[in-house]
Amino acid sequence: MSIFGTRKTRAVVVALAAGSLALTGCSSNEGGSDTKGKGKNQEDAAAQSAAVVYGDAKASTGPAAEVPGARPGGTMTVYQEDDFSHLDPAQTYVSDGRLLGRLLHRGLTQNQEDDKGKITVVGDIATDAGKSSNGGKTWTYTLKSGIKDQNGNEITSADVRHTIERLYAPFITDGPIYLQQWLSGAGTTYRKALPDGPYKGKHLPDSVLSTPDAKTVVFNFKVPQPDLPQALAMVGYSIVPEKTDTKEKYDTAPVATGPYKIAEFKPGKTMKLVKNTNWDPKSDSVRHQYVDGFNIDYNHDDDDQTKTILSDRGEAKNAVMFTGQVATNQVRQVVTNAEAKKRTIEGYAPYVWQLNFNLDRMTDKKVRDAIAYAMPSANIYKPDGGAYGGETATGLMAPTVPGYEKGYDPFEKLKKPAGDIEKAKKLIKEAGAEGKKVVYAYANTPVRQQQSVVIETALEKIGLDVQKKEIDSATWYEQVGKVKNGLDLYMTGWGQDWPSASTVIPPLFDGKQLQDGSSVYSHINDPKVNAEIDRILKITEPAEAQKAWTALHHDIVERINPAAPLYFTKVFQIQGSNVGGARYSTDVSYIDVTRLYLKK
Repeated sequence: MSIFGTRKTRAVVVALAAGSLALTGCSSNEGGSDTKGKGKNQEDAAAQSAAVVYGDAKASTGPAAEVPGARPGGTMTVYQEDDFSHLDPAQTYVSDGRLLGRLLHRGLTQNQEDDKGKITVVGDIATDAGKSSNGGKTWTYTLKSGIKDQNGNEITSADVRHTIERLYAPFITDGPIYLQQWLSGAGTTYRKALPDGPYKGKHLPDSVLSTPDAKTVVFNFKVPQPDLPQALAMVGYSIVPEKTDTKEKYDTAPVATGPYKIAEFKPGKTMKLVKNTNWDPKSDSVRHQYVDGFNIDYNHDDDDQTKTILSDRGEAKNAVMFTGQVATNQVRQVVTNAEAKKRTIEGYAPYVWQLNFNLDRMTDKKVRDAIAYAMPSANIYKPDGGAYGGETATGLMAPTVPGYEKGYDPFEKLKKPAGDIEKAKKLIKEAGAEGKKVVYAYANTPVRQQQSVVIETALEKIGLDVQKKEIDSATWYEQVGKVKNGLDLYMTGWGQDWPSASTVIPPLFDGKQLQDGSSVYSHINDPKVNAEIDRILKITEPAEAQKAWTALHHDIVERINPAAPLYFTKVFQIQGSNVGGARYSTDVSYIDVTRLYLKK
C-alpha cells in the first residue's frame, strides 16, 4: 500500500505455527521512547516477530477492551496536509485514507492489535476471521446479526456481494486488486468477468462467489488462498451498502458502518466526523467511540502541525496527526523537551521511498544505474524527519519484509550515502547521455519541494538536463499512476499490505497488472519477471516462497533497475497533552485512531 505519498500497511512476517497460518507484528509504542537521537532502527524492524493466528468467534466479539483511563466526550482535532484523495473505500489505497477508513468503515475482517503490537485477524462484520475448507480454496463467512449502516439499514450478504462486484466496475481504478484477481484472473483480465460491475444486473457466478442466505458469504478460488482474511481486512474491501451506492458520486459522500460518519465536508478546507449512532460497540472487538467527533483541518504541513501541537495551546491540546511527522527542523526541540517527548509516538514503518524510472521513456539501463548511484539518500530523507524519519535504503524491500537482507547493497549506498557522483558521471558518458533531458516530477509539499532540490542538484551534477514538474500532492498517485503520464522520474513509497513479499513485488513489478491506477509505477513489463512472479505465487511453503522472492528482488534490482532506492521510513509523531490512548500502530504504521480519547 502507498504511504500518504505511498501505499501500504503493517510490517509482519508469515510463519506456520501449530498447523495454522501465523503472522508477526512489531512492537507498539505508547509515547516517549527512544532517547538515543536516531529514532527506531533495523533491529526494531527485525524484532517484529511475535506470532499470531487468525481469531475465532470469541476474539471477534465486542465490545473492545477498555483503554485504561479512557473517558467519553469532547471533539478531537486532526491536522492534515491535504484532502484525502478518495473517500470511496474501494478507491482507498493510501495510508491517510486507511486511518480515516478505520473510523468510517467496516469489512468482513479487521486487525486487532494488543499492547505489544501483536496483530490478530478477527471478524469485523463477520463472526470470525473465516472458515477455510477444500484445502484452502473455499472460505465461508457468517455475518453478525444487527450490523447496520449510518441510515439504519441492516447489512446482509447481498451488500457484501455488491461490495465485491462493484470492484470490477470501470470507475474503480485506485484500490487493491488482490481479491478480484484471486476470483477472476491475474493481471487486469479479472475485469472481463464483470465489465460493468453489478450495475446492469449481472453477477459473478455462484461457483466463484455465493450468498446462499442473508447471513452467509462463500468464496471459491481455483487455488488455495490462505491470506484471504488478511486481504479482507484492508479498507479497500470495506462494505458499500447496495441501497446507498451512488457509483462515482460515492467518492464524495460515503455511507458509514463504523463508529463515526461524515457530518460536513468542505473539500480543501475541513471535514467533520460525528458519532454514528447506528454503530453497535457490542459488535466490534477493536474500535472505540470515546470522543464525540473529529474536526479534520486541512492545509497544515509537517512544520505547521509540529509547531502548533508542540505549543500545546487551545485546541492543539486536543490535536493529533494522522500521517504527519515531526518536522525535521523541530525534532531537536521535541526530543530535548521532556514534557513534549512524553507526547510522542514512534515506530519503524514498512515503507520504501524510491525514485521510479518510467521504463517506457528511460530505456537506457546505464542512465538508470547512474541515477541510482548518484542519489544522495542521506540528504534526501533529511527533510523528512532526518534520523527519526528514515534511513538509507539499499534495495526495494524494507527491513520489515520477510526475506529482507541486511547488507544487500548493489548501489553501494551504505559506503556512500551522499551518492557516488564520479561513478554516475562515468556511466552517463558511456551511455552518451550528457545533456539528456529528463522530466522529473515531485509533489507540491514542503518536504517534497526540499527533496526536489537535492535530487535536481544530483541529476545536474552527473550531466543531465532536468525539466522539473510540480504536481498537486492531493492527486499525486492518480497523476503518476497513469500509463501515459509524460514523466521520466517520480518518487513513490510502498509497504507490504500484509506479511509477505507477495504484497510488494507483484503489485509493483508484475507487468500484467499495468493499467491506469495500478501501482506498477515504473511500467516494468519483463517476461522473465512476470513468469517468475506467477511461479512463486503458486508456492505454498512460506520459507521456499520467501527465498524465491528474495532472489527475484535481486534480479529486478540488478538486471532491470526500475527504481532507485532512496530511504526506508520511520514514524515520529506528536500529539496534544489532553490526548489519551495514543500509541504507534503496527497495523496502520501511524497513530492508532481506534482508541483515542480526551483526558478532560
